[in-house]
This record gives sequence, C-alpha cells and structure tokens, in this order.
Amino acid sequence: MGTRLIAQEVFGFLRPEQVNAISEAAERISLAAGEAVYCRGEKADHFFTVLDGVVTLRLPGKGGVNLVIDEVASGEMFGSCVCFARDSYSLTAQCATDSVLLKIESKALKALMDQDLMMGYALQTKISELYFGRYIDTMQKLQAIVMNLPIQST
Repeated sequence: MGTRLIAQEVFGFLRPEQVNAISEAAERISLAAGEAVYCRGEKADHFFTVLDGVVTLRLPGKGGVNLVIDEVASGEMFGSCVCFARDSYSLTAQCATDSVLLKIESKALKALMDQDLMMGYALQTKISELYFGRYIDTMQKLQAIVMNLPIQST
C-alpha cells in the first residue's frame, strides 16, 4: 500500500506539554472483530491510533458491496483529518481483528496545530501525504476493476 501515518511520527512533532494535552483528549477503547469504529457519514470528530489489531477502511456501496480502501495495523493512524474541513467520515472503519485503539479528539490536535504553526505545517504535510497515497491506491484499484469488466457490444 501507499504512505502510512505512524503515530510515532505524529507525536514526534509534539513537545512534552503537547503530548500531555493530546493524552487528556484521548481514551483507549477495545473493539471486537467485525465491530465498526465509525460509519461513513457519521460526525468526524476523532482520529485513531491502532495499538493492537487491524482495522479495514471501506467505501460502502449499493447492495452491500464494499471497496476496501486500506487496512491499518499497530502504530498506524486513521480517522478524521484535522487538516481538512470535513465534518463527516468519508469511509467506514471496521475492525478486521479484535483491536485496541487510542481514540483522540480531533479538536485537541487542531488546537495544538493552530498554536504551533511550524508543528502544524509539518503534521499537515504528513497527513496530506497519507490521504493522497490512499487516493492513488484507490484509483489504481478502481482502474483494475474497470479494466476487468466484460465489454458488451451493442
């Protein structure tokens, strides 16, 4: 897959007092395999770090068909993008295995990014790389699907 956003990279941009502020805005949650972390269209106010397990990011379609966009595993981050003005999740995140996640309030990180513009810019760059990498991967998957469709003559 494409670029990954690793929690250590994100928290590496933060000073100790900023890490403490994020810690205060976070909670550890445990979910069973098959459980949804969030569904497409729900209010996007958290981002997540996988502490243990695997989470699948899916684009739900008609008739129960889903396109797998990405799988994220231990140490990787996903969820609300604090850099973009999105108020709802564009994908569904579902645990592929029993998982332990760190659920972090997006507004807490956004506040830190606004207070420390250099850190905010560096972090926004990393997050943008992740989202663009997922976009490219998704376009390649869609192209492969379309290229394998039977051609119908009229």
